[in-house]
Amino acid sequence: MNGFSPSINLKSVLNTSLLPSFPRNTSSRLHSATDNTVMDKPKLEMQNENDSIQVNVEFSHVHLYVDHIDDMDVYKEIENDLNTFASNLLDEGVTFDRSEDSSLDIEKCSLLWNADENGVQQEFIPQKRDIVKQLLAGLGFRVVGECDTPNTKSLLLTTKDRNGVQFIISAIENKQTDTGNGEKKSSDYHHFAEKNIQSFYEAHANRQGIAVLAFQITSGDVSDLFQKYKNLHPQLICEECKNGPLIYNGDEGSETKVFEVYSYYKGDKGGEVDRGTRLRFIQKVRSSEKDLVLPGLKPVEAKYDHTCMAAYCDHWVSNVVSRTGFIDTLEETLGFAPKVDFNAGVVAAGEAQIESTVTGNDSSFFTDERGEALKDQSQIYLPINNAMSEVGHVHGFLEELGQGIQHIASRVDDLPTFVQRANDYREVMGEGFTFLNIPRSYYGVLSKKLLCEDVDGISEACASRVMEMCEKGDFMTLDGAVALNISQQEICKHLDNVLSIDDDVREEYETKKKSIVEVILRSRYSNMHSLLGDGLSEETYVSIVRNQILVDVQGSDLLFQIFTSNILQRNPGDESPFLEFIQRVCSVSTQDDKPVKMKAGCGGFGIRNFLTLFLSIEVGKAMLDLSQARTASDADAANLAQRKVDIFTDQLNEANPILTEISDAMTEEGFALTALQEALARGDLETAAEFEAKRKLAGVTKIASNEKLMACSSKYNSLMKSLRVNSNNIK
Repeated sequence: MNGFSPSINLKSVLNTSLLPSFPRNTSSRLHSATDNTVMDKPKLEMQNENDSIQVNVEFSHVHLYVDHIDDMDVYKEIENDLNTFASNLLDEGVTFDRSEDSSLDIEKCSLLWNADENGVQQEFIPQKRDIVKQLLAGLGFRVVGECDTPNTKSLLLTTKDRNGVQFIISAIENKQTDTGNGEKKSSDYHHFAEKNIQSFYEAHANRQGIAVLAFQITSGDVSDLFQKYKNLHPQLICEECKNGPLIYNGDEGSETKVFEVYSYYKGDKGGEVDRGTRLRFIQKVRSSEKDLVLPGLKPVEAKYDHTCMAAYCDHWVSNVVSRTGFIDTLEETLGFAPKVDFNAGVVAAGEAQIESTVTGNDSSFFTDERGEALKDQSQIYLPINNAMSEVGHVHGFLEELGQGIQHIASRVDDLPTFVQRANDYREVMGEGFTFLNIPRSYYGVLSKKLLCEDVDGISEACASRVMEMCEKGDFMTLDGAVALNISQQEICKHLDNVLSIDDDVREEYETKKKSIVEVILRSRYSNMHSLLGDGLSEETYVSIVRNQILVDVQGSDLLFQIFTSNILQRNPGDESPFLEFIQRVCSVSTQDDKPVKMKAGCGGFGIRNFLTLFLSIEVGKAMLDLSQARTASDADAANLAQRKVDIFTDQLNEANPILTEISDAMTEEGFALTALQEALARGDLETAAEFEAKRKLAGVTKIASNEKLMACSSKYNSLMKSLRVNSNNIK
């Protein structure tokens, strides 16, 4: 792909709010990434009374259970310090405006923050951290609600727009609370009960985690949903809701109904129930201005500074034993249907293989306004993973923790700035989040081949000499990664010192110097540039690489993604959840420059990045093994870990262009299908036949590319298996 349609001004798109989205061929026509079947099942005529029950939902909140929560005063002091720091930044002219270089002078800002007596931070360690403090400092969340019961403490945190992402965090706190004024005790709110936290810990290897996915009912009645579960999956209904949804009366005559079910069966659908993760459904019958997202929460005053950014729910991901069982349960109760399917041929890292399906509702949301699209919470997407091998992250998660929420994905309107702020704040304050390491080869590295391809007419001798000089310089690593902060002048100065007096290549170098330097600079993001062309500025490209943001393209839609390192970890290497943040840039016109309405989900789910995530998780684990082996001076273990890193990285490099082929074919297939249906609707059979031929051709290309990808996966599966067997024999 050589960039976007000429009708799309990508620079202007990036300077506006980001969209949620799916490919333009609409969710009801999305195709599997690996075959030609339409994922959505056809709607059948009503066959029983359950089919007549329709309850629509949107995202509400997620509920985390943790080991400990500090007193409110601690968090409000941090909030005050953060706001003061941001005010000082503003005085220094730092606004985190996307139109400028928003990175901070870390040394100067560390003095402003004065985090310790010396103004120097200790090394950031992701384990054993307070998730509330991480969210406050790292991502600009604020505590806006609380609930204390005799044995638990709970906080509500939101980003700058309180109607967006909402995290409830609860912990067991053994204390006694006596209101003494006749008010309803907070312990009467079952969703904050100590037994729920204990039950989750028991089912989750006694670990912290994301325990509840909560949805707001927007139409229909929660009692109807209860009836569906009672008829079809009565085992999944939580004990406190066996007789129906619980009703809570609040201030000013408000009334809220809450219904909770267990998310998964332990194995096949209809079998033994997994009493860990829950689904929560909330219906506001009568609302009060004082009401927060869940009954029992009391408002807490909060202030957001100018660096805080809003975030909105995009999708929530589960690791399960029976993927099809969970899909079927959601379809039977909520009417959700599969949207996209990634099979083991797509998601395979060495010997590790998983399958994943994105299921969800059919939201009717369409808009012409980017801001509205960003904020929409009506389109539910729930990706579901299961392991297909006994190695790898998903298998390890299930073995170590049991079934549960792998990660929570939220969208923002400017991901590079959002992540730059998080990285800067972590360096300045020693608090926040680290993000998954992405190899520089994902973005682009300098090679002789690249010079020969992109510098017109350059000889191999000159290209070799340029590479030699770059390797001897201090601005490129041995694997070809050019320093992000290097300037054109600095490169010229280094090369001129040698090549201008090298008789063999002097004349050629002087003639082609401008192009050579341009290619060296562009090599920092050459893989992305081959996808997006000149649609992004050099500064934007470099910011993406610096902050290790993943990029994907689907048609004319752009998707940015990033994943935090594991959260809620007690020890390095522990399996645990993580967070994802994305930016969706939706095309505002079709290939023929006709305006289109925007629908949630544009840009899809990053077919290229899906494998990159999986591989990067495995690379991260191997790098941890490498670090521990070096610390222990275990040369054999270090060599084994390094070989794993190399194999996973090589697979990533080889798979990327194939994944791009699949993504392009899927996009073309979707456009052709939409055009075909439109032609049929107006009775234009000749045009319909033309687009049917295009759809079939794209399908053939997709299948062929998928076969290439499966061959690639098989190759690295064999390499990793051979490495494992040989290392075991040596032992």
